[in-house]
Amino acid sequence: MCEAETVACLGSSTTAAKGTYNWIDALAKRPQNSRFRFVNFGVGGDLSFDLVKRLGPVLRVAPDRVIVLIGTNDILASVFPNYRRFTRAWKRLSEEPSPAHFKDNLELIIRRLQRETWATVALASLAPVGEDLRATDPVQSRVNDLVAAYNAIIADVARGSGSYYIPFYESFCDRLACSTISKPFARFSFATFYRDYLVREMILRRSFDQISQSNGWELHIDGIHLNTKGGRILTDVVQQFLDSPSR
Repeated sequence: MCEAETVACLGSSTTAAKGTYNWIDALAKRPQNSRFRFVNFGVGGDLSFDLVKRLGPVLRVAPDRVIVLIGTNDILASVFPNYRRFTRAWKRLSEEPSPAHFKDNLELIIRRLQRETWATVALASLAPVGEDLRATDPVQSRVNDLVAAYNAIIADVARGSGSYYIPFYESFCDRLACSTISKPFARFSFATFYRDYLVREMILRRSFDQISQSNGWELHIDGIHLNTKGGRILTDVVQQFLDSPSR
């Protein structure tokens, strides 16, 4: 019997699967993935800056494949002052998030992975924040512009480093194009997130999809985290990477 390939999954809350669809668990349950051992290195609230600092444990598992999904919190900290203040205190953020800093961080991550492991590395583009791709709301419009800019950087770094590119954003937008919902994400509210996670999920035992429906989203739970429909999009595009040959 062949030894299982180790797949290291790096990212923030979407990867950590706290208050969002567990795409890593969904992949692990698929029979065709029995040859993989998935290791979850997701940490809620992480920015690209944080991921640079915590690559040590990833390197120590000697992964055969690495999936990197990071950047949404960089965008949120750029747009929403309350979230930026929170990350400065919680994550001890030492630099203002920007596309330029994000590119530097992503390139540092890829260089270390390629220099210190034999892993096949994949970079996933970021899903939209909110579900209004043609927004007139100025906040949602700025978020959309930053998501597009960050995804262009991810594609550019993947191409320049010879990494695999996972088109999560593109597949997500294709699904949104068929939706009758066009809801903007124009305000970041900690109270809303705590209500959904602590009250609705933990106390009232409501499912992600029930919370999503109450909040009026198609593919998100809250405009950021993924419900089952949104999570399955990520699961399917990552599966394409897993089905591809490793180097």
